[in-house]
Amino acid sequence: MARARRVIPPAAPAARAAPALPKGARRTTPSPETLAALGPDRLIALILGETGRNPAFKKLVSAALASLQGPEAVAAIVDRRLTALEGAQGYIDWQKRRTFAADLNTTVTVILNELRPLDPGAALDRLRRFLDGADAVLNRVDDSTGAVQGVFDRAAAAFVEIAGSLPPEDAAGLAARLVEPFAADPFGPLGTVLGDLIPALPAPALAEIDDRLAATEAAMPKGGDPRREATHHRQAARIQILRLRQAIADRRGDPDAFVALEQAVLPGRENRVAIARRLLDSGRAAEALDWIRRMQDPGMRIATRADLIAGFDLRGPERERQALEIEILDALGRGDEAQALRWGWFERELDAPMLRTFLAKLPDFEDEEALRRALDHAEAFPQPHRALSFLASWPDLRRAAALVVARPETWQGDQYAVLAPVAEALAQDHPRAATILYRRLLDSILETGRSAAYPHGARYLADLDALAAGLAAGDVIPDPQAYRAALRQAHGRKHAFWNLVRD
Repeated sequence: MARARRVIPPAAPAARAAPALPKGARRTTPSPETLAALGPDRLIALILGETGRNPAFKKLVSAALASLQGPEAVAAIVDRRLTALEGAQGYIDWQKRRTFAADLNTTVTVILNELRPLDPGAALDRLRRFLDGADAVLNRVDDSTGAVQGVFDRAAAAFVEIAGSLPPEDAAGLAARLVEPFAADPFGPLGTVLGDLIPALPAPALAEIDDRLAATEAAMPKGGDPRREATHHRQAARIQILRLRQAIADRRGDPDAFVALEQAVLPGRENRVAIARRLLDSGRAAEALDWIRRMQDPGMRIATRADLIAGFDLRGPERERQALEIEILDALGRGDEAQALRWGWFERELDAPMLRTFLAKLPDFEDEEALRRALDHAEAFPQPHRALSFLASWPDLRRAAALVVARPETWQGDQYAVLAPVAEALAQDHPRAATILYRRLLDSILETGRSAAYPHGARYLADLDALAAGLAAGDVIPDPQAYRAALRQAHGRKHAFWNLVRD
């Protein structure tokens, strides 16, 4: 019987080595290196599959293919989409908003990624046409999230960036052509674009644009309109034009033109700080001092309760005015007057930066006595929470702790923005004062039942436990053990709080 011959299979062909990946890179993370390893056939299949599922991606691929034929082919794709947008009238509700915004964004991406490299001028033309249709689009879409507006903002920013990269003469001509649409709708996207272009324009172009804007403003009807809304809109448009002319005046270094325009915008209520700053920067300190000291028309803004809740500070504008007046006095060589204003502002507001500047400008050996006098004033300040915040941030923690201990019932737990950081700062070296503040914070949370603040309250109680070891007998009443027992008795049913404490 013949013995069967063993057949040895041929050796398998060696696999093609995949491109080396960067150290630490994951082989499943898309990157130029990992995608190259797939090969062109696999990538083509993936792209074709995605174009069948994703209309926006298909448009991007079609535009990329069109770019191989030249800018005219890409422009034709964009023009078809813009024509469809301009003729559309249907309302886009919230359910379709996301898809609609993505489609608009794709159009902008095609203009920027495919058309701009081939023909920047054609890209600018399409961006302008896209922006021209902004109002019509926004009027027929539920854009409560701002997604669609964001696409137009992106297009406007791109327009400014591309226009700014043009040769100066071309950029100037483009800006001049924007004056008319800006005058027609100063609040539209093209109005914003013109204002953003001003810093990039050459000086000769600014004069022409300013002349056009001045003629437009002069031609606007001055009388009232039976429709109050129309009158208000026209006045707002006029102010926008004047503000843009002020930007041009700044660009040209013309403070007199800026002042004249400010007087036209708000006669009797001019922005004294803006005017004085420009005069001072132009070397006209005496005129700047005259402006900064002018009496303001009583029509100035009064902050509402909503402003205060939102953080509007009534002292802010006056501090800016006062700081500039001081700077002007220094420029005029009237240092004693400037120092008097610095001290007076500190006395009224406990303004730490103002005090530091005051001390820095004193002759040698006079600053220590002045600092002692300033800290004494702060400690006796009639608004204790502001005094405490100033002393802790200066910092003079010894005085801050003494103020807390001297007035233990003064501190209001709802002033957590002041008390919490001060308590933390005092905890290491002044446990008695820190304990007083943490108790006031915790008591306020529990007494008002602010459940959202319970996690903070639990941390305050943990801080109080940690501080207890540093207290001497009689430092606080009740003592730590009795205080915790009183909390349990008064607030034992606030289980959401006590669960956090146990955790």
